[in-house]
Amino acid sequence: MSWISRGADGVVLSVRVVPRASKNEVSGEMAGALKIRLQAPPVEGKANEALVDFLSDALGVSRTAIAIVSGRTGRNKRVAVSGVTEETVRRAMG
Repeated sequence: MSWISRGADGVVLSVRVVPRASKNEVSGEMAGALKIRLQAPPVEGKANEALVDFLSDALGVSRTAIAIVSGRTGRNKRVAVSGVTEETVRRAMG
């Protein structure tokens, strides 16, 4: 199972978030999901905000192009990113 698939106007990512990490980074794949480590704690939506910021910077898209489709309160999330291709995302998440 791949962590990326085509969406309506971009891609949908399967992400496993690891909060309270020492730095923000992609740390490989885990069970069909892209593993992203974030410094933010998992309280009051801070990890979700950090995830959107991280993806926005890494992919060169605006924050409004990113939407958490499912998993807002869990570590496993589905994230839609508008205006990018699978190839662009794979290169950026390398």
